Amino acid sequence: MEDFIHVQKTFDKVIYIGKKVNNREFEDCTFKNCDFSNSDFSNTTFMDCEFIDCNLSMIQLGNTSMKTVNFRNCKLLGIAFHTCEDFLFSVQFQDSVLDYCSFANKKMPKTKFNSCSMKEVSFIGTNLTQSVFENCNLDNAIFNDTILAGANFTTAYNYKIDPEFNPMKKAKFSSQGIAGLLDKYDIKIE
Repeated sequence: MEDFIHVQKTFDKVIYIGKKVNNREFEDCTFKNCDFSNSDFSNTTFMDCEFIDCNLSMIQLGNTSMKTVNFRNCKLLGIAFHTCEDFLFSVQFQDSVLDYCSFANKKMPKTKFNSCSMKEVSFIGTNLTQSVFENCNLDNAIFNDTILAGANFTTAYNYKIDPEFNPMKKAKFSSQGIAGLLDKYDIKIE
């Protein structure tokens, strides 16, 4: 990973805990079983990359570009995704732990979150138009001034979303999840 430009490479079992990996470019790369926890990936570009079974907890992503990046079965605790570059920002998550992450003010239409733990994730000011939260635990996730038009929450659970502060025209919810939309009224639904 010492080179500055990496194209079509696979990184397997790379351990870079607490290291600086700044100003690099990764295009069409795959990362498997890597541990980059507490590292600094600021000013780096990831384009068409995939992370599988990786630990990326608490990495720093200041001014990092994430252009079509997929995460599968990854540990992503406490990442400030809101510090990433906005231009062409596109991420997808499957079977991953995203607890305590921040996506504040990101434009993320059509983002897919599949079977993820998303406890206390911040979506303040985020555009999640037509995004899908399939089988996701959104316990204490923060939705405020979040655009949820057409978003799908039918299999998501533990969410609390205030419809007065989050535009959600044509968003989809299950009948079991209705309580999460009425939480602020302190009413009991049986």
